Order: sequence, then structure tokens, then C-alpha cells
Amino acid sequence: MNSGVAPGTKGTVASLLPAGKFTVEVSAPQRTTVGVRALPDVALNVISGRSAYAGLHVGSALDIRDTGDEPAIDNAAQKALRSEGARLVGIAQVKHLGAVEVHRAIVVRETSFTPLPNGIDIRAGAAREQILALRGNLLRFRVSRTQTLPEDASWAVLADARRSQVAATPLITALSVGFATRQLRVEVDRRTMEVTVLDNKGRVIQQDARPICYWGNSFRIDKAMPANEHFFGLGDRTGPLDRRNEAFTLWNTDAYRFQESTDPIYKSIPFFLTYHAGVSAGVLLDNTWRSSFDFGKQSRNSYSFGAEGGPIDYYLIYGPTPKQVVEDYAWLTGKPPLPPLWALGYQQSRYSYTPESQVLAVAARLRADRIPADAIYLDIDYQQENRPFTIDRNRFPDFSGMIAKLGAERLHVVAIADLHIAKVTGYFPYDSGIAGDEFVRNPDGSVYTGVVWPGPSVFPDFTSAQTRRWFGSLYQSLYGMGVSGFWDDMNEPSIFNSPTGTMPLDVVHRIDEPGFRTRTATQAEVHNVYGMQNSRATFDGLEAIKPSLRPFVLTRATYAGGQRYAATWTGDNSSTWNHLLMTTPMLENLGLSGFAFAGADVGGFAGSPSMHLLTKWFEIAAFQPIDRDHTEKGSQPQEPWAGGPAQEAIRRRSIDTRYRLMPYLYTLAEQASRTGLPMVRPLFLEFPDAAADRHPLDIDPKASSEFLLGPDMLIAPAPFSDEIDKYAVEFPSADWYDFWTGDKIQDPAHSAADPVLPPDTTRLVPLTATVRPSLAALPVYVRGGTILPMQPLVQSTGETPKGPLTLRVYAGDPGEGKTCGGSLYVDDGTTEAYRKGDFLRMRFTCGVRAGALRIHISAHQGSYPAWWKEIRMEIYGWNPQQNHLLLDGQPIPGVRIGNALCVTVRDTSTGLDLTSR
Repeated sequence: MNSGVAPGTKGTVASLLPAGKFTVEVSAPQRTTVGVRALPDVALNVISGRSAYAGLHVGSALDIRDTGDEPAIDNAAQKALRSEGARLVGIAQVKHLGAVEVHRAIVVRETSFTPLPNGIDIRAGAAREQILALRGNLLRFRVSRTQTLPEDASWAVLADARRSQVAATPLITALSVGFATRQLRVEVDRRTMEVTVLDNKGRVIQQDARPICYWGNSFRIDKAMPANEHFFGLGDRTGPLDRRNEAFTLWNTDAYRFQESTDPIYKSIPFFLTYHAGVSAGVLLDNTWRSSFDFGKQSRNSYSFGAEGGPIDYYLIYGPTPKQVVEDYAWLTGKPPLPPLWALGYQQSRYSYTPESQVLAVAARLRADRIPADAIYLDIDYQQENRPFTIDRNRFPDFSGMIAKLGAERLHVVAIADLHIAKVTGYFPYDSGIAGDEFVRNPDGSVYTGVVWPGPSVFPDFTSAQTRRWFGSLYQSLYGMGVSGFWDDMNEPSIFNSPTGTMPLDVVHRIDEPGFRTRTATQAEVHNVYGMQNSRATFDGLEAIKPSLRPFVLTRATYAGGQRYAATWTGDNSSTWNHLLMTTPMLENLGLSGFAFAGADVGGFAGSPSMHLLTKWFEIAAFQPIDRDHTEKGSQPQEPWAGGPAQEAIRRRSIDTRYRLMPYLYTLAEQASRTGLPMVRPLFLEFPDAAADRHPLDIDPKASSEFLLGPDMLIAPAPFSDEIDKYAVEFPSADWYDFWTGDKIQDPAHSAADPVLPPDTTRLVPLTATVRPSLAALPVYVRGGTILPMQPLVQSTGETPKGPLTLRVYAGDPGEGKTCGGSLYVDDGTTEAYRKGDFLRMRFTCGVRAGALRIHISAHQGSYPAWWKEIRMEIYGWNPQQNHLLLDGQPIPGVRIGNALCVTVRDTSTGLDLTSR
């Protein structure tokens, strides 16, 4: 942004001009060298008097005339300059290297700045920029080409966050203006008006590479990019985890059979993290128009972002740790609500299970084969002629009875409910929507019609609060019958008969929303938030119908902040090894972008997987937030039993493990609902300083397939899943245990480095292990210092476990003063009662003092009763010298089983202490 200097000062400025205008910097009105960022390889000199003349584009070409000692322009040109808040001060002689001379005018803008209690307000001619501190580490930048800032409204950022502020100390020097908070320093260069943000240690967090550029209604913001800076986020874009050297378009698109290079796809989440030598920051561009992000694809020294319309309104979040960035992004845009416990169970789906008898047969097979499961999905074929909110009574003659039978087996039903409303008179959603004027319109005022699954369809205007309430009420019948959750698909929106695959850009919406100015807007502005507001209508509607229950909504398209209303999945992936590998970075980046609850179609949606691929996918998905097996029509069966008993046994084992880990999974889910931290995490999120050179381990080819489940479990599939060669697992710290055996991982001896080959990244990490891949085994590890809660196996989350709560204590390095810990959260799993204290929370700690391992289990917090009476502790990595076990000071027996020292004690709910010597 080219903005101001001291009030009333003229001179030192850089221009902020639309496309076609010439940008210069002037440090004095006459006879001064100036620099031009917009043109490379250009030499400029200010020339006054009779030296030169040129044409300058300020709205239209200006006729610069030679009139003697001072430059002059005609009346039309003077008027154009005044409209830009600028004046002519000289003529520039521009010499392109190797080309002819070109002459242009030098323009100086009238500039000023005003310190604010929480930032600064800068004016440069007709333009204005405001930089505000919402928190000590969180800044908001708003820019306008006029003196009026953009509307202070947002679909993504919470109103309370936008209104937040902290005190800022003005910083005024001869070279810059700005302010400081406790964590950050903002400097605006007086000569160029480019912004630099530093932390309180003087490290540059973000720096403008050049002034903001406009081309018509579009804009571009360029930032300097150090050679070792990395980028993450933007939701589930395709490609590698690190966005560096990639470019992306955010425009919600139905991307059936998307591939590794497909762009755009289903979601628009304009938030990314920067990571530079272990220091992290986040950027949210809160702009709903078609936007784009370039992380060094076009320029090796800068990254950029912008949009084809709408406001310049963006946020900078400083960590310095990536976890702090993610938590503050959640504070800014909202945290995901705690889902019902059953949503973390295994889910079975297909396009489509029909008729009713097939749904019941699938459920019966799951139970007969002892495959734990919690949900079955119904795709569009349960509907009459694909019309949302209807039931095909020929295929599903006893729909409510079917729901009841599945409920008796502790199986929930998730039903699809697309947003397109069939344009059919006599169909209640259409008739009531027409009566209430709930649908989007063409520019001529007629209701817009597009063809989707039901045929000609109309589309609710979700930018209206009234329309969302109306749409939410349509769930009354299905929700009342016992359907537990709903699946919002096709909500990019996807249109079949459109050359663009979606609505025309000039379709008209009527924004009627608290916090917004009531007005009309086109699809060009609303498109990227349409799916998010669809899921909001569903979520709010379910809450209104059954206020005591937690809604479950799964959405395909969304925008930043959409995590407040729905979980998501990666869309119509394919049944290939590459797509299995791509799932991990997609889910990691979704988690970094606010969506803690996400998954990918197990086995792939498009096509048919080999049985080995399907099995490996089941193994990996068991450690991801949403575990749903789903495929398209025409594909081979891919239920857990597909391919025979041997494959089924491996898949069952994976699902069994997920259910045994349910206490850990649910504790992570509750943490996500409080903090915004994702369940699936890249290694650098927990270990930003792991590597000796502080690069993120996740970018190493050897670690590219690894991910963390919470802070304590590392899942390490082969980086090339269809290869059989052994591979190295990179660990982000020095103390890890094999989840399956309890063996401590020993760091192998490194051979001498080959001076010809590039350095091996495994020499930069704390610990490595060599693994030979096997179909029946997935390498899973637990961090030393972890206390991991587990439970007896159940067939659904609705079944009460029978037996003790198990705490696996991975003591870690047993050195004096070392500590370990863990926690557990439990509630009824379905209602909102936990908000009133009806939950159970426990914390576990352990440490080595005076040669003894001491484990403390806290008293129960909250009013919810425990399902267990006893606690079984399995202690790994600890070899007592005296074989003495004391519970609250009294001797108790223990037994060694394999690598674990095991003891079972009664849980009195008041807390207990165990000592092992």
C-alpha cells in the first residue's frame, strides 16, 4: 500500500495506481534519483524545466506540455490528478536498457498518517490503509482505493475477534512510521510505504516485496520470500504438503476424479502458514471472490496473493510456534463443535445402498463378522427421483422401521440432503420456497434454474438468514424419524448444464444477515461461501429441531470458518496408490486450516482398488478423524470383507485398534473443540525445532507419508505404498516406542557419509528406524513420556466397554527429573449436557525422582460417571531395581507381560499415586 508520511508532508511517497499506471518513488520534488519497482532494468532521473515531456496514465492519458521552468499539464489532466489525490512535480526520463528513451511524469501524492490506540491509519492521496492490532501477535490490514474502508463484515472472522484490540505504541522515525505491541513491531517505510513486520527479537516475520497492485477490480499483494521459507494450509489442495513453488486458485469446484495437479477443487480456505527456521506465522485473506495464491511459482524471491474483486482485508498471525498460529486462527474464525462420539467410529457408505433390504444386509454383515461400526450412509437413491427431503417408498417401504432396526444394532444413519430443490409444483420444498422467495435469481428477476440430480432445480439463497432458517426446517421429518446426521453434497454449487460447472457469475443473491449491510451481491462474490452457508443452514436447523443433541453435518464445499458448522472430506478421490499417499497431506493441511474433523473416502470413490490397496487404506484411515469407506456406482465391492477372509482379518484388526483407542481419539476431539488444534498433525506442528537446521521434517522425502495423531502417536506408512523396499522412518524426537510391541526404538548406527552424494536428511533428525513394509502391518509409534488411554474392544461407541480403563505409560528416558503425562475426557457422547459440567476429565502424570517412577492419576473432574471401576496400567520403558510397587504408600502386586510392567488398581475417583522402585 502506498500511503503517508507525517501529516501535511509532501514528497516521500510511492504511488498506488490501477493497472496501466506508472508507479514511482520520489524522495524530493526536484533533481532526485527515484526507484521504480514496477519496471525491471530501468534507470530514472528527475528532470525539471525544459528537459523532457511524456504521457502519464491517470485514468486517461495526460498531455504533458513543455512550458518553461516547471512542468505543466492541461485542465483534464489536472482534474484526473486531483481525483487521485496527487500533483505533478517533475518529468522523469526513463531509459530502458538496450531500448529507446521514454519520458514520463513524476507524481507525488498528498499523504498523512494518524496513530490509533491499537494501530495506525495511513492516507495516500485517495487511498487509505489501516493496520490494527487485535492481539499482541495478531494484526489486521484493511486497504481501500478511496477514503472509505471496506465494509467491516465477514462470513469467516468472528465479530468479537474483529472488535478485539490491544494497546499499540506509536513508532515514528525519520525513515518509517508504525507501532509496536508486546510481540510485534510494524514499520511502514516513508519512501516506499512498504510494510515490514518484525517480532520482538528483530526477526522479520513478513515484508512487502513491492507496493499493492490493482488491475481494474482485482488486486495483488506481494511479500518477500526467504530461500528457506515453507508454506502450508489452504485446506485440502492437491500436491505435496509444502506449498512452496506451487500456485493455487480458490474457486469451489466439483472436481470428480481430481488428480495430483487438479486445481481448483471443492473448498476455498484462504489461510496459510509460513514456516521459516522454526518460526511460524499465518495469513488469512478474508475475501470471498475468486482468489489465487502463488508461493514462488512465478517469482523465486516473493510470494503473492490476491483476488479478482472484493476488499483487501487480511490478517497476520505470529506464533512463533505453528501450534500458536493454529490456535489463534481458531480464535479468529471459530473452533469446530464437539461432534457426537459415534462420528469418530467406523462408517460404511456407498453410492448407493438400495433398496432397504440391502442396507439391513450390510448392517447384519458388519455385526455378524464382528467389525465395529457406528454409521451407515444413504446416498441419493433413497430419495424419490433424487429430490432432497423425500423418500422413495418403493425402495424403502418402511424407512422409519429400518432406522429403528439399525438403531437397535447401535448403528446411526447419515442421509444425503443436497441443496438443489427440484423445480416441481406440489413438491413441498419448492412450493414453500417459492412462497417465501427463498431462491437465488437471475439479473432480470426470474428465479435461476439449473439442472442437477433431480433435473431442473432451483437454489436457496443462503446469504439470507431467513432462507437458512427455512432450509433448516426442511430436516424436520428425516431428523424426527431418527436419521442421526446429514451429508451436504454438490454444494460448490455443482450444475450439470453449465459451461462452467456452476452458477453464472451474475446470478443475484440478497445478503440479509446480521452484521452485514443489507444489499444484493452476485454469485461472483458469494460463490466461495455458498457451500459453507449451506452447511450452516443444516447445522442450525438440526440444533433448532433437537436442541439437546449435537448435530453432525458433513460438507463437501466450504470457506474459512466453515469448521463451525460441519466436518468435511476430500471429495471424489480415486482408487489409486497415489491418492492414498495424497490423503495424508490433504488432511494435514485441512487440519492446519481449521478443519480438525476430516477424512477421505477409504479405498477411493472413483474406480475400484486392488485388494492390497484397499487393505492398506483401511489400516491408515483407522488413525484419521473420519473413517468412512465410500465408493461410486459401477465400482467393485469395497466393504471390509471384500477380497476374502485374509484381507478382512487385517482390516478388522485396524478397525478394532481404532475402537480400543477411542478414549484417546475422543480426548483429542474435545481438545480440538476447545483449542482448534487438529487431530491429524504434521510433524512440524508439534516439533518445530526437530531438525538440526530447523527445517520441517515433513518435507523430507523419507518422512513425507508420516503424520501424527494428536501429539503422541506417529503413523509411518511407506512413502511409496506400492513398493516393497525397506524405508527409513524419521522421528522428530529421540524417544519413541513401537505401539504394537512396546519395544523402544533404537537409533541405528550411521555409516560414513558419501562425499559425492547430497547430505542424508536422516543425519539431521534425532532418531531413525528402518522398516520393511508388510501388508499386514502399519508402523505406529508412541512418544516416550506419553500416558495413552485405551479401552476394551466394543462393536460400537454406543456399547459400554466391559473391563478396566487401560493407561499405557511410556515412561520414556528414565533419567532423574524426566516427566510424562496424558489426559482423558469422557461424556455421554451425544448431548449438549457437557456444556453444563456433565463430563469427566482426568489428568495423568509421571516422573522419576530418587530412583523411583511415580505415577499420579488425578481425581475425577466433572459430574459424568466413569464406565470403568478399575484402571490397568501398562508401564513401558521402566526397569525397577527393587521390583516394589506401592499404591498410595501400600505394597501391591504387579506382573511383567512382555515389555510391560502391569498392575490393575481400583479407581476411587479421588485420585491415586503409584510408585515403582
